[in-house]
Amino acid sequence: MRELQVQTKYGKVQGELLQGASVWKGIPYAKPPVGELRFQAPTQPESWDGIRQATEFGPENIQPRHDSEWMGGQKPPESEDSLYLNIWAPEKESSHPLPVMVWIHGGSFVTGSGSLPVYDGTQLAVRGDVIVVTINYRLGPLGFLHMAPLGEGYVSNAGLLDQVAALQWVKDNITAFGGDPNQVTVFGESAGSMSIAALMAMPAAKGLFQRAIMESGASQFMPAEQASALREGMLKVLGVDRDNLEKLNSIPVEQIMAAAEVVKQQSGAGMALLFQPVLDGETLPQVPLQAVSEGSAKDVSILIGTTLHEGALFIQPHVPYSKDIDMVQGVNFMTPDLENRVAIADSYPKTADGQAQVMTDMFFWRSALQYAAAQQQHAPVWMYRFDWVMPEHPLLKRAIHSIEMFFVFNTLDALKFMKAEPDEAAKALALKVQDAWIAFAKDGKPSVAGIKWPEYSKDRATLIFNHEIEVVHDPESSKRELLGV
Repeated sequence: MRELQVQTKYGKVQGELLQGASVWKGIPYAKPPVGELRFQAPTQPESWDGIRQATEFGPENIQPRHDSEWMGGQKPPESEDSLYLNIWAPEKESSHPLPVMVWIHGGSFVTGSGSLPVYDGTQLAVRGDVIVVTINYRLGPLGFLHMAPLGEGYVSNAGLLDQVAALQWVKDNITAFGGDPNQVTVFGESAGSMSIAALMAMPAAKGLFQRAIMESGASQFMPAEQASALREGMLKVLGVDRDNLEKLNSIPVEQIMAAAEVVKQQSGAGMALLFQPVLDGETLPQVPLQAVSEGSAKDVSILIGTTLHEGALFIQPHVPYSKDIDMVQGVNFMTPDLENRVAIADSYPKTADGQAQVMTDMFFWRSALQYAAAQQQHAPVWMYRFDWVMPEHPLLKRAIHSIEMFFVFNTLDALKFMKAEPDEAAKALALKVQDAWIAFAKDGKPSVAGIKWPEYSKDRATLIFNHEIEVVHDPESSKRELLGV
């Protein structure tokens, strides 16, 4: 039996046994970033005396709330004081340190947390004999406003620096929970995967993980000039200028969130990422794609992929075609480096489904292919695509953005919030997806029983997860060539 009372660098924590896993929730990995620490780099947490009960998740970071019922649960507690992590370990003590998997959640850099039901680490930890860690980090303007140019200790990419601080905490403390600090795999989806792309380019993150699993997200950044304009717009709405920056420490956080919403409306950003990693010359000195192509993450193996219909989550097939969604403008935004953008946009059907395909191919698939090609010069790379659908379900009749997470964590029960009841075949597929992720975390090579899964190289071998699993070489090659990758 694993000891549930664990000594960390900062004090003792008391976990609990849940469904065959040893679980610790709501462990602080940094000081609360409030007051004078708002918009500053994270700092080490305060030590405590006695035993801290680690049986409740910490608050989620302040975020706009929409209809997120499908992710499960009711509105959770939220606060600026949100820099907490959660740990799942097998119930039984192991004779050797276990591989560690650190999950970075998605949510467009503005929503989400490490405590959502879909991210429950029980099945991964117990089936895989690994340690699973999920984290919170600062979101929206609190995490991604380009503040460094203001001086006064302000930083840019605070949310990414939070992730670095959490990984440093893992390196310093995970041995006490039975984990191997030298065998850490980061895995994440959407903005979480884009975060990993940035971490692989960040000097501060070097050496904090050895492997990376990137689900539906790759190199993503905002140029400093654009980020500065966004910051100035925020400050103007808040009534703050260079002479009264100290106001930023005491303005109610609700006003900051409201100002972000005003600026978003003014910018007409639509579905664009208003808050995201910023090229600030220091924390993120280079475009992640360029950095990895030059070897910034040498020897970090990656498993990377997308779903077949990413865009169908955002632009659902049953909605009428909207002329308000300018496909050429969308292509310009998603792929500014492409020369034949207008021709590409025109090649898609003038339907909502066509618009969704543009998003799938330009924003998700193309960026994954580019990132894989850049990193394979420096480390082994594997590629997957998730195609599973539930034909009778109004939304899941497409392999939408984020659907694979329910399979990775084997939390298919959480799909009940979408009024979906996965069948036995889906449950069997979840075990195969999970086995692939676990194998990669353990051995640096994903594997599925009965399938030979080669590295991604010139023949572009891609494992397709569907009702049947197969390896396809260079899937949709003509479309790939049109996209210039």
